[in-house]
Amino acid sequence: MMKKIQEAVAYIRSQIAADPEVGVVLGSGLGSFTNEISVEKEIPYEDIPHFPVSTVKGHSGKLIYGELSGKKIVAMAGRFHYYEGYTPQEVVFPVRVMKFLGVKTLLLSNAAGATNRTFKVGDLMIITDHISFLTPNPLIGKNHEELGTRFPDMTEPYRKDLIKKADVIAAAAGYDIKHGVYISVTGPTFETKAEYRVVLALGADVVGMSTVQEVIAAVHMGMSVFAISVVTDLGIRDEENIITHEEVLAAARNAEPKLTHIFKELVAQL
Repeated sequence: MMKKIQEAVAYIRSQIAADPEVGVVLGSGLGSFTNEISVEKEIPYEDIPHFPVSTVKGHSGKLIYGELSGKKIVAMAGRFHYYEGYTPQEVVFPVRVMKFLGVKTLLLSNAAGATNRTFKVGDLMIITDHISFLTPNPLIGKNHEELGTRFPDMTEPYRKDLIKKADVIAAAAGYDIKHGVYISVTGPTFETKAEYRVVLALGADVVGMSTVQEVIAAVHMGMSVFAISVVTDLGIRDEENIITHEEVLAAARNAEPKLTHIFKELVAQL
């Protein structure tokens, strides 16, 4: 694994001017955030040694390097998912690479279905904690001490100081920001009504098919993490509506300006 990470890092460094200090992972339908970056280099995933390739609509599949709010930044326009057939270790490989590029703070976004009845489509929810029991842990297998300890502490996977900063930013902009727990599932099927009720019973406010494995890998390596979910559908609902991926993408795009503002201002304060 370390050899693969080093080869990917070496290639990326051959393409960029300086190491980034902030990393961003963009979820479904949220790729327009990259328009805010003063782009210096775009690297297709297929050009990077050992990188997986995005296969999902709404994920463009390129690594974007540049400057945002005075900071060097690297953004993933498209992430990888367990349901695409990748192993958990492959899913988190780009996060590992970001760490060895110099990234200290990781910002993540995702599209999620809500089980909290007070949430509505288009809401932004700052993730304060997560439940990872329903997806394979990316740390299973041999532990590489160069990456982190065998048993990393996960009592604060999402940094409270970053959450406080984001709350202030959101309040100043007049956003009604939510807080809550995210639970990850394998996908690619959207949840059944019974599964949504189980998610609610477990204590999660939203459910999605990404993010948690990336967060575990980042915390394992000592990175500071902040994450936001965009509520793109309501899992606990009375009407017999059907969820489609197209509707998820549309809801994410509508909420994106608020997410972009929060990320941009948060980067400025790092």
